[in-house]
Amino acid sequence: MLTFTFYLFIILCCFCNYVMLEGDPGIPAIARYFNTKGRYEEVNPFLTENILAVNRSILQPSSAQCQQIHLTAIIRHGTRYPTTKNIKEMQKLYKIILHNATGEQSWLQEIQTQWKMWYTEEMDGRLVQKGVDDLKHLAIRLSKLFPSMISEEKLRGGLIKFITSSKHRCINSTLSFQAGLTELWNIKDMEFDHAVNDALMRFFDQCARFVQEVEKNPSAVTEVDKFKQGPEMKRVQQKIADRLGVPYNLITDVMADSAFNLCAYEFAIKAVNSPWCQLFDEDDAKVIEYASDLREFWKRGYGHDINSKSSCILFHDLFSRLNKAATENKLGQQVTEAVTVQIGHADTLLPLLTLLGFFKDSDALTSTNYGTHRQRSFRTSNIMPYAANFLLVLYDCGGGDLRLQPMLNEKLVNFPGLTDQQASIPLYQDVREHYRDLLHGCDFETECQLFKNPTEV
Repeated sequence: MLTFTFYLFIILCCFCNYVMLEGDPGIPAIARYFNTKGRYEEVNPFLTENILAVNRSILQPSSAQCQQIHLTAIIRHGTRYPTTKNIKEMQKLYKIILHNATGEQSWLQEIQTQWKMWYTEEMDGRLVQKGVDDLKHLAIRLSKLFPSMISEEKLRGGLIKFITSSKHRCINSTLSFQAGLTELWNIKDMEFDHAVNDALMRFFDQCARFVQEVEKNPSAVTEVDKFKQGPEMKRVQQKIADRLGVPYNLITDVMADSAFNLCAYEFAIKAVNSPWCQLFDEDDAKVIEYASDLREFWKRGYGHDINSKSSCILFHDLFSRLNKAATENKLGQQVTEAVTVQIGHADTLLPLLTLLGFFKDSDALTSTNYGTHRQRSFRTSNIMPYAANFLLVLYDCGGGDLRLQPMLNEKLVNFPGLTDQQASIPLYQDVREHYRDLLHGCDFETECQLFKNPTEV
């Protein structure tokens, strides 16, 4: 009897493990490939169990003497609706499926008879309720992670500064972050300001060279176009057409993107594993994710030098805040800006992270090396979900020993190229020396001026 019970226990354990490996049926199997349209919870899966969970043990100063004196948080807005352009494309795909699809699968029947196109053009990238919650929860988690910095006392004392892009989704994300704190501490007798600063948070719009050479230059993303016309993407389009039972010519790369976006948006906004997700298997998702990463690489990342240089103004602003805090601290004064919360876009964060050297692969992402980039560092699904955040924490460890700790999405990262990290918290002076050329150069006006005779990017 004991032997039978033992074996039954083993079988049950194996079954439970199998179920766990299969994943939550409410989460699309392809959710980890949603690039910049992914949920923050896919980057930090433990948050699905407890959205306010933090792990303070990851903060390991080099000694017990170390005290946090300044925190800068550069944050992407929360979950948003699709843009008007995306919505028009999604509407076109929906009509194709309604009028042309002939498959008999249950999920296709569900799209044709039950699912309704509820996205409207006026939504145009605005923050959704999930996006409000993203920033509220992030604010609470950061206050738990850095209780001496993000505190009621500092908020009331005006020592926490808020800066945002002018876009509705960023302003509302800023208000949501503030609401997370005021609700946490039940603050009802004060309201808190924010500054709108597009020069900092939307620098890419104001960098004339970037706009001309990359943003409005089709040849800047030639590799993206080549990949979309290549064998990997064509295969995905054919598989989608086969599943729908429609002619191949109806499923363009744009329509494939639209179907993928519908799966991603339905999940991010409504937490629904929608029938749209059944159009893709994992191999398809990896190809579409790579196409998106290619675009980000060539428009915001390492593809062109001006992509990262357009963020020079934000880079210098960041280090001027750190320098000011360091100087005030050295003089024994109160640090007047203990915390800076800056809320912008994926297009704000990616160029800055690129300028700092994060997530750089040994080879550039191109249309022909998808196969060798399966383990790439530059993967926006991991780097840039909704509410992505880059934190820099300045420590005073005594005796003039200042250290700087970088974090991305509430995880420790190391400054690329710095060798003696000392538990990922290098000396602030070493960080400054490492970025010396940028600190003494990288002038926004100089980098962004148009050449008289622009040639190839």
